[in-house]
Amino acid sequence: MKLCGDKLIEEERRVIANNREYNEKFQYANNRIKTSKYNVITFLPINLFEQFQRVANAYFLFLLLLQLIPHISSLSWFTTIVPLVLVLTITAVKDATDDFFRYKSDNQVNNRSSQVLIDGKLQNEKWMNVRVGDVIKLENNQFVAADLLLLSSSEPHGLGYVETAELDGETNLKVRQALPVTSELGADMCRLAEFNGEIICEPPNNKLDKFTGTLFWNDKKYSLDNEKMLLRGCVLRNTEWCFGLVIFAGPDTKLMQNSGRTKFKRTSIDRLMNTLVLWVIRLGHSYFINWDRRMYYIKKNTSAEARTTTLNEELGQIEYIFSDKTGTLTQNIMIFNKCSINGKAYGDAYDELGHKIEISEKTLPVDFSFNALADPKFKFYDASLVEATKLGDSSVHEFFRLLSLCHTVMSEEKNEGELVYQAQSPDEGALVTAARNFGFVFRSRTPETITVNEMSQPVVYQLLAILDFNNVRKRMSVIVRNPEGQIRLYSKGADTILFERLHPSNEDLMCVTSDHLSEFAGEGLRTLVLAYKDLDEAYFNKWQIRHHNASTALENRDEQLSALYEEIEQDLMLLGATAVEDKLQEGVSDTIANLTLANIKVWVLTGDKQETAMNIGYSCNILTDDMNEIFIVSGYTVLEVREQLR
Repeated sequence: MKLCGDKLIEEERRVIANNREYNEKFQYANNRIKTSKYNVITFLPINLFEQFQRVANAYFLFLLLLQLIPHISSLSWFTTIVPLVLVLTITAVKDATDDFFRYKSDNQVNNRSSQVLIDGKLQNEKWMNVRVGDVIKLENNQFVAADLLLLSSSEPHGLGYVETAELDGETNLKVRQALPVTSELGADMCRLAEFNGEIICEPPNNKLDKFTGTLFWNDKKYSLDNEKMLLRGCVLRNTEWCFGLVIFAGPDTKLMQNSGRTKFKRTSIDRLMNTLVLWVIRLGHSYFINWDRRMYYIKKNTSAEARTTTLNEELGQIEYIFSDKTGTLTQNIMIFNKCSINGKAYGDAYDELGHKIEISEKTLPVDFSFNALADPKFKFYDASLVEATKLGDSSVHEFFRLLSLCHTVMSEEKNEGELVYQAQSPDEGALVTAARNFGFVFRSRTPETITVNEMSQPVVYQLLAILDFNNVRKRMSVIVRNPEGQIRLYSKGADTILFERLHPSNEDLMCVTSDHLSEFAGEGLRTLVLAYKDLDEAYFNKWQIRHHNASTALENRDEQLSALYEEIEQDLMLLGATAVEDKLQEGVSDTIANLTLANIKVWVLTGDKQETAMNIGYSCNILTDDMNEIFIVSGYTVLEVREQLR
């Protein structure tokens, strides 16, 4: 830590497991949270200060002061002070009530019970008494008490499943995995109590999708990232138990770092009206919102709820709506629809005479009965792709082999042949399921291996490296060694990114695939390009050493890893492309049409190709045939976008 003025600024965090004495030297925050603004002493001065920020209140106070001077005003001060005090009192009561509910909520959270490992035994402690460096036990369906490093779990290979809806609104389960060296600790209290690893990591921050740290234990160091963290606000699911080490507590957790302080909110109406009538209207308005039957969602038995009376009238003054596409306008349920393999497009349905037909509910899907492990819910309508798979087409086999290997999906097999995939991204789930039905069945994975059934034959691949996807790279790669000892890199990502990294010999195939991608995008489908590369053993061994050094570096880790990824993901060989459908949610088109009639402008943010985005735009009525000219923002930098918007 360094001193900046009167405040200590944390540059990096050092934590030793099971050592409160060492960790307390750094004065890390405890696990108590506080979202309420006031206490008994500060309520009156802070609340009055906030209320007199309103122009009308300040005006009447100034008027009152003038009326107290006989030589200036002949009016009685009583005529001003009564309505002013009345307004201030009613507002103060409302603010105090809102803050009291925040205080009760804080108390409820702070007094939740957690199992903390102290002196080799699990003891029940309140959440607010949990400290950085404590090892705690979580059980299925429990909220995570603090930001934890996952040490071990009841699942094989130290896996854990969490729901992150409280953090990012996503309901699909995320997979977390402990380091192999700590997953061996299991539920052995003696070994967990003796665990004394030191973690050096980033200081508290609000980045939910990023964590950088290093574990030092038994004279070795291990890279730590976000995939090994359980964040406060998550819920443990489908995992009987797990143990975690507290890295950030209370206000230092990423959840609280994102929440900010409770602010004094003012609406545009406040700037015009500051009367008792306004508060009566607001109170009545909030009840009307709660009672509105048209805002009741039957499927989840949920009605609208006005959580504050302060901002209700703003709903009638909205001019712009900024929306995400995936999961907001669309269902976020991905379906493998079409693909392009070695220059040939698959996915359309044909009749007996070979004529293309429209796919409807009456159209018969392809028969996957040749595959005992096929997913019965999966539907595909182009029989020629199944025939190519059965005939052993090498390009088709390599295409689906890539889909079965290049992902982060976890597989559960509770009964023989009954596979359940846990995917962090619906896209990945759809692609792995497609590979499964076409005979390349992802069965299981460990930190070192991936097992795939290829046309009913089990094949175990050695997993050598995973080159993660992120919003900058826009691609993901894995490096595996097959049973014959050959090392191969498989990559999937955006066409604009992978096309730049193809070997020059792929130019003709790239042109054909690009045409297919344009067709798929024009139908509103989400596309990815697939490619591979064979690696030389000697080169890879040297690259792997540099990769390990970069992944455990304490400084500039991301930059070093990015450079290594960029180096090895060159001269790729193109395999083809996938096209996945994400249907619109029910009622989206009508809702947007009604918003347009109310003169509300809707902006949608999407990472799709331009053709896909425009197709979706027409499907949901954001774009219409009445629009004479469609303005496309095509800038690649902040300055370019700002200039075009002007």
